[in-house]
Amino acid sequence: MRPLVVLALLLLAACTESSATRIAENTFQIEGPPCASCGDGPNERLASRICQGKGYYVLNSESHRGGPDRATDEINPMTVWTIRCIK
Repeated sequence: MRPLVVLALLLLAACTESSATRIAENTFQIEGPPCASCGDGPNERLASRICQGKGYYVLNSESHRGGPDRATDEINPMTVWTIRCIK
């Protein structure tokens, strides 16, 4: 029973992680996890961590299915944000 609980927690944690890539100075692209029920929460948390409390602007937001390159058979939507940190 315990291994199933641990596995469930790991799967839930994997569903809530975003990744960020630096595009230019103070500009980042954030790829949210492919998760139907996550919404923008993972992107907001990562943007707050990157900009360290100074704030940020969302320059572009798009949502699509198929993973980051739209080539996989991922059925859950993912969001991609382009943000700029406030100096």
